[in-house]
Amino acid sequence: MKIARGIQRLVEAFERLPGIGPKTAQRLTYYLLHVPQNQLDEFATAVGDLKRKTKICSVCFNVAETDPCPICADQSRDQSIICVVEQPLDILAIEKSGAYKGLYHVLHGSISPLDNIGPEQLHMYDLLPRLKDGIITEIIIATNPTMEGEATAMFMQKLINNQQPASPAGGSTINNKIRITRIGRGLPTGADLEYADETTLTKAFEGRREY
Repeated sequence: MKIARGIQRLVEAFERLPGIGPKTAQRLTYYLLHVPQNQLDEFATAVGDLKRKTKICSVCFNVAETDPCPICADQSRDQSIICVVEQPLDILAIEKSGAYKGLYHVLHGSISPLDNIGPEQLHMYDLLPRLKDGIITEIIIATNPTMEGEATAMFMQKLINNQQPASPAGGSTINNKIRITRIGRGLPTGADLEYADETTLTKAFEGRREY
């Protein structure tokens, strides 16, 4: 039986979303067929406004309604610490834990050679200009404890250390020695930050180590 074109297009659109297979895409599509039209219109408007009414923060690359984002604009936060995360969702998880009150830097991914994602495809090098004014004293690397996250953390450590003064006469681009730490205790290997509970994240920040 030939499926109606409108149904097929929506099924194919759902299938392009991460974690959505053909069966789930079909179930979602046929579910929406029974939703009142006004709710469908609201759904379509929300999808259409997703990019039009959000911005990428030019400082930390978080997703927000304003640029700079509310976190970067909040002067009550600790301006001397930057927590490097993979995705904006990680910020939501960390903020919910209440374990951290500093600034952030979002990479928008992790190094993954199999997916052709290297440092140039991420916001790694965009962190360096934020370190030159001498205000930042610590970088917390909070990438996920996966193979890709660990590779990303190692690259970040080397990238930052290569900019730091090796000696008083060193020709670095960073004026002060910055402490580099890695969240550790509390996060199991292979876990994602966005799925961690508040207690686990709090312990991870308390147990961060020199990197």
